[in-house]
Amino acid sequence: MGRKKDTEIRERDICGMKLLQKLLPLLDQLRDLGCERDKAGNRQLHCDQYCLLVLLYLFNPIVKSLRGIQQASELNKVQRLLGCPRAALGSLSEAATVFDAERLKGVIAELGMQLEPLARDKRLVDIHQKLTLVDGSLISALPRIMHASWLKSQTGSGLVKWRLHTHFEVDRYVPARIDVTPDGGGEHDERAVLERTIESDRLYVMDRGYAKFALFNAIVAARSSYVCRLRDNSVYEVVESRPLTDTDRAAGVLSDEIVRFSNGKETARPDHPLRLICVATSPHTSRGKYRGGSTGVDSDGILRIATNLLDVPAEVIALIYRFRWSIEIFFRFFKHVLGCRHFISHSENGIALQTYCAIIACLVIALYTGRKPTIRTYEMICFYFCGLASEEELLAHIAKLHAQDQAPQTK
Repeated sequence: MGRKKDTEIRERDICGMKLLQKLLPLLDQLRDLGCERDKAGNRQLHCDQYCLLVLLYLFNPIVKSLRGIQQASELNKVQRLLGCPRAALGSLSEAATVFDAERLKGVIAELGMQLEPLARDKRLVDIHQKLTLVDGSLISALPRIMHASWLKSQTGSGLVKWRLHTHFEVDRYVPARIDVTPDGGGEHDERAVLERTIESDRLYVMDRGYAKFALFNAIVAARSSYVCRLRDNSVYEVVESRPLTDTDRAAGVLSDEIVRFSNGKETARPDHPLRLICVATSPHTSRGKYRGGSTGVDSDGILRIATNLLDVPAEVIALIYRFRWSIEIFFRFFKHVLGCRHFISHSENGIALQTYCAIIACLVIALYTGRKPTIRTYEMICFYFCGLASEEELLAHIAKLHAQDQAPQTK
């Protein structure tokens, strides 16, 4: 479901501008974007102003669509505090094609540098690389009517599907980057996109859809590491069996081995020692989305986790893989809480613009609160933007969260 139909937006419905005003100096670097051909200086809506209006849309549930954003831009309060002019509907639509979404990555990087790491699991003390979860999530968008009609006649569906290739940092609990591509194979395949975006000094945690030895080799060549689940039908030869500790067994570890894969072309095999750790889990059989039961792929009850980390305890590798669920929680927050199941643009660049603004929203929440973004905190910020909560009440909510974090844990 998308957002509900707009109601009339009044000035008293728009509050919380102080939070967005703090972004003005950072977004100012986007002011000249899209003005290359505007020699006469006629452009009225600039990229930084468009991003502020999208952020207002993300934080204020009263603003529910592109028309809602246009109506909000007519309010004196929005124009005065955010420096945004009245935006015509055509200008807002045009923005999705004129402003290059890639430029927002610089803003995201600068905001990310201000964000302090959150409390880390003590068992990861010897992991010095940035723990980065990698996964993709599909979103569907309805294109223009003519294109939708053509799609429906060709494929039976008028929807265009896009994939959000996401790198999520566990320590800061925010996405480090999201790349938007059409859903499909070739250069848009999730493994191909990751191979193009590998960075050094990261520990990439991936599910079995990313299991590809050429990708593993590329990660190691970039001086990073990986923890990746393999498919249940993987065939390999055991080179060395490692002894398990009591702690390993308590964590459900069944075996810890150095293995060799001999099938396939030699160029597609691991060019480094590959460690395989098997961990017990609950077996399940996929029963389909509408027939009850699990909707995931089948599992035989064993997680086969591949890694190039040879000196990290097996139970820590198992723990690292369990962190992968954090990115699933983020996708739910992104779609259902930030409202990014509904997009105000249906082009690739327009979806990327809104996606990067959503990342900025997550960073703003994390910077303002100093902790993981939660539904309750997001709701309180929305109350603040609607005028239902005062700034003092929002600050009191945040102070209460910090008091809970610092309170001694009781068993």
